[in-house]
Amino acid sequence: MRLAPYLSTARMAMREKTNEGLTALLPRMLAIGARVVPLMVVWRVVLHRGADVGMTLSQMLVYTFAGALLSDLLEVQTALSSWNYDGRLVSLYQRPLPVLAHVVAQTAGGWAPLLLFFSLPLLLLAPLAGLDTRPATLWFFPSLLLGVSLGFAIDFLFSCLTIRLRGMAWMVYSIRMALVSLLSGAVIPFRVMPFGLDRILDLQPLGSLAGAPLSLLVGTGDPARVLLLQLGWNLLLWPLAMLLFARSRERMTSYGG
Repeated sequence: MRLAPYLSTARMAMREKTNEGLTALLPRMLAIGARVVPLMVVWRVVLHRGADVGMTLSQMLVYTFAGALLSDLLEVQTALSSWNYDGRLVSLYQRPLPVLAHVVAQTAGGWAPLLLFFSLPLLLLAPLAGLDTRPATLWFFPSLLLGVSLGFAIDFLFSCLTIRLRGMAWMVYSIRMALVSLLSGAVIPFRVMPFGLDRILDLQPLGSLAGAPLSLLVGTGDPARVLLLQLGWNLLLWPLAMLLFARSRERMTSYGG
């Protein structure tokens, strides 16, 4: 497989994100700050009062900090649904790249500027502020890749759903975002859940998006269990996503057109 077309697509997406300079990233930076600062304050207060949440204060702060800075990777969101809604999806079928591969390359390219100029520098400088962001295990990195891969599969499945429901596309999108926020472990670690809910939430596919790699980052997860779950959900949902996407092609083109 030739990588040049995919790299070219990713570079074009990077340029689109920074056409107006790095100031174009400012709204996203502010949104991340608005998410991470209040949560870190809350966790400091809760744990200083002696609450037992199954994690140390240091683990909780690193989990929250990294979860916010890596949110693009942990909560994958492509433009596929909106492209179908406004008709741009039709043009992708006229290009040499497979549609899903084009979407992956463009999405990843769009992530790059924020990661390179904001998220990664802050993660590397975090120890200066007392946050040890070094992964507790190197298995964090393959877990992150598996989580991103699964995130694309889940996004494609929801995109197929928006095609079938047509006029309810915005509602499907809103439900999808709510489910990912609540059930992925990106905002609230599963370990703080009572009544054994953490063990149940770990098993569902959304839990493999954010909660899985972040648990390995801070050292609260078992690498073998986490990676096997992520691999299993990838093997199950990717073929399903590709099958449904292929079957939805006729509806996509007619709806988009």
